[in-house]
Amino acid sequence: MTNTLDVMTRGMACLTEGLGVVEAEQFISIIIRERFDYTKWQRQFFDEIPQGGFHRNALEYAKAHPYSGPAEQL
Repeated sequence: MTNTLDVMTRGMACLTEGLGVVEAEQFISIIIRERFDYTKWQRQFFDEIPQGGFHRNALEYAKAHPYSGPAEQL
């Protein structure tokens, strides 16, 4: 199981890679200031996707980003 510090470190790395340092800090401050509810935000996001859209998007993503890691069959 991953510890909290490791998750936070990797999360900040993702934010700074995708947004840059300044926008990553803005993102964090907005979440804190707005009492951000991730579950509610995701619900609104997914409610706007047309029926079948999520599945189509997932298939397109899987085709564009094939898994190349060391998979282990269980």
